[in-house]
Amino acid sequence: MTQFPTLAFIGAGNMARAIIGGLLNNGYPAEKIWACEPQAERLQDLADQGLQVTTDNNQAVAQVDIVVLAVKPQILKPVCTDLAASAAQNRPLFISVAAGITSDSINQWLGGEHAIVRCMPNTPALVQMGANGLCANSAVTAEQKAQAEKVISATGIALWVDDEEHLHAITAVSGSGPAYYFLFMEAMIAAGTKMGLTPEVATQLTLQTARGAAEMAFQSDVPPAELRRRVTSPNGTTEQAILSFQANQLEADVETAMQACYARSEEMAKELGEA
Repeated sequence: MTQFPTLAFIGAGNMARAIIGGLLNNGYPAEKIWACEPQAERLQDLADQGLQVTTDNNQAVAQVDIVVLAVKPQILKPVCTDLAASAAQNRPLFISVAAGITSDSINQWLGGEHAIVRCMPNTPALVQMGANGLCANSAVTAEQKAQAEKVISATGIALWVDDEEHLHAITAVSGSGPAYYFLFMEAMIAAGTKMGLTPEVATQLTLQTARGAAEMAFQSDVPPAELRRRVTSPNGTTEQAILSFQANQLEADVETAMQACYARSEEMAKELGEA
């Protein structure tokens, strides 16, 4: 496997920059990376870091090993259609981080018979703490699969699923998951403030508690359920909070919310695939 395959990012927005930043931080040669964006002024800082930049997507696609499709789902079809001729000549691996659009749709728009990996990222990728789900179509080779994992792992963890339908579940768990935690943090901060803490103190305590709990779960050899049991003393303060959550059906609410997310992901796949 080529140690550093050449890459082209179609779109230079937040997610593309998160992956590029992770790659550079991990020693990936800047000159092996192309960034493509229609507004030249948005590419200057990337050029200053040593990347090759262009406003012409086809210029990059015609000469790289891997193309990362990092544009909004609503414009992916015209972008892919425009790349079809270059893609047919060069046959790079395509990695799509566009939510909801199937590999079959992308393959069709590109002209067919292309190796495509779909990635469901999440926003913590912006701080190299992402949780990414990956799925490859049948045209992806073992070497290309390893290359895709290396690229996406620059933003955090990358886990594979065999069935593309499982990306809907990944959307519900990790793709949309950060917002669930942010909402819970909001609620804790608001409650702490009502109890008399300043917003600043309530915020710092809430964020550090979230960070600490996540780190404990990562480092522990037991599941979160056991960690919760260990900090919930009988007749203690924590038990009262947990009993209140359970009486108000917190677990059922979480499942209902995630099922709604899953259903909307399925709907979007149909809407965007037919666009």
